[in-house]
Amino acid sequence: MAARPRRWLRAAAAALLRIPGGCRGCHVGAAASLKREYDAVVIGAGHNGLVAAAYLRKGGLKTAVLERRHLVGGAAVTEEIIPGFRFSRASYLLSLLRPQIYAELELKRHGLKVLPRDPYSYTPLLEDARAGKAPRSLLLGNNMADTQSQIAQFSVKDAQAFPKYEAFMNRLVSAIDPLLDTCPLDVAGFSQGSLLQKLRALRGLRALIRAGFTLGKQLPQYYQVLTAPISKILDLWFESEPLKATLATDAVIGAMAGPHTPGSGYVLLHHVMGELEGRQGAWGYVAGGMGALSQSLANAATALGAEIFTEKAVAQILLSSDGKAQGVCLQDGTEVKSRLVLSNASPQLTFLELTPQEQLPPEFVQRISQFDSRSPVTKINVAVDRLPDFRAAPNARDGCPLPHHQCSIHLNCEDIQLLHQAFEDACQGRPSSRPMIELCIPSALDPSLAPPGCHVVSLFTQYTPYTLAGGKQWDDREREDYADRVFDCVEAYAPGFKASVVGRDVLTPPDLERIFGLPGGNIFHGAMSLDQLYFARPVPSYSSYRSPVEGLYLCGSGAHPGGGVMGAAGRNAARMALEDFKKL
Repeated sequence: MAARPRRWLRAAAAALLRIPGGCRGCHVGAAASLKREYDAVVIGAGHNGLVAAAYLRKGGLKTAVLERRHLVGGAAVTEEIIPGFRFSRASYLLSLLRPQIYAELELKRHGLKVLPRDPYSYTPLLEDARAGKAPRSLLLGNNMADTQSQIAQFSVKDAQAFPKYEAFMNRLVSAIDPLLDTCPLDVAGFSQGSLLQKLRALRGLRALIRAGFTLGKQLPQYYQVLTAPISKILDLWFESEPLKATLATDAVIGAMAGPHTPGSGYVLLHHVMGELEGRQGAWGYVAGGMGALSQSLANAATALGAEIFTEKAVAQILLSSDGKAQGVCLQDGTEVKSRLVLSNASPQLTFLELTPQEQLPPEFVQRISQFDSRSPVTKINVAVDRLPDFRAAPNARDGCPLPHHQCSIHLNCEDIQLLHQAFEDACQGRPSSRPMIELCIPSALDPSLAPPGCHVVSLFTQYTPYTLAGGKQWDDREREDYADRVFDCVEAYAPGFKASVVGRDVLTPPDLERIFGLPGGNIFHGAMSLDQLYFARPVPSYSSYRSPVEGLYLCGSGAHPGGGVMGAAGRNAARMALEDFKKL
């Protein structure tokens, strides 16, 4: 292994929170200045906002995107928060982005390069040495025979059941997948609307009927997957705890829910319905970090003629005398007029802060204020001067990454009870004593993210409440104490980890809210619970991306089909807005 440049790296730790300059208040793309009028204005240059802008421009509308921060991407950004180390600071993996968006916006031509992972999941166990052997671990990959061999360490029965489980889940994914790209069934429009509204609603109804036919006579079993706790579903299929706990992480990740929470099965489905390079359910890294994905979307939008401006924070959505959207007012007082406004901000920010309250129905305001956006997530970005060395799979002598280093590495996931206890801690207002940790090392596949011999490590941890017990707020001491606890956990699996740390960036739920605009720190803009999905997202009767204000649309993760770097909400909302624009 090459000598590690520890002296300058240690000095760099003092610059832990340095943010690279970037273009201050700039236009992303060819030189241009902010005009005073457009056909459409998009609030926020998160990935959904960029997708919406691209499709609006494809539809012929003069479009501007206004972003509060100094860089585009929302939560899908790459930031050099420690000199020499580039982190996907919030979102860190890619799978859910809709294949239509890849193709229609030609993202590869605009610079997107994805790095598929195989194997993709690694769960080391904390076990005492058995007759001189290393602790066991569970490695899952695309080769089914190899995966079954891994599972058979814990249960031959589970190894035999696993292909059937995957086929069962894939069938459910194939039924639900088309619903992601259509507007939810408008029940009110179907029953009471005009002929045009009824015809539109029929599209949603047809999609639901097709999904039902796809599931066939197994519909009751699939209904149970969507409504039951994930622990109950997994108990029907498997008996070994490491496998069940590993699979359960996808059902609770990012959610203030435990493995015994009803409806957690849908969140699992949400995380297995993506694809990468044509492979169903695959997850991968983006070369250059998640910010490179956002940049490719920005490139696609600007190539079509959209204009994107950073450091242009919107203070208010402007309404005409008859209550229609007519543009936005920036924090510096600048007014930008438009006939359409699409908000990539959260439902709470859009309707409770940016929109004049007197123009919204009281019941709508009440429902938005009650939209559940609790988050259990603390994200820790870590710069290290060597590759983590796991007791269950020691490093190679040359220090080069091994197959498990490219995986999502699940720590404190030996059994379902550990996940449940971590959740229970947070319900009492305490950060988990043994938090669930998903550790990723994107530099194992993309060495450009760190100096030679060094790596960037992403620690996606839960559960941490937004507000601590007794109403106490997070402070520096609470934040660092929790990070130390997480590092202690990693150290137990990979001795030497703490000594390898150069610097860290700890983002609690309030930090995620403050920096990225994620309400409550929620990565989905709101819980992905059954009462907040499909025609109830964000609230019943307003799931069609439209709002009570004519000309104002929601195009972010708070709209159908929800969170994750998917782009579906942006694409769907833009298509709906374009339909309406033709009637203006």
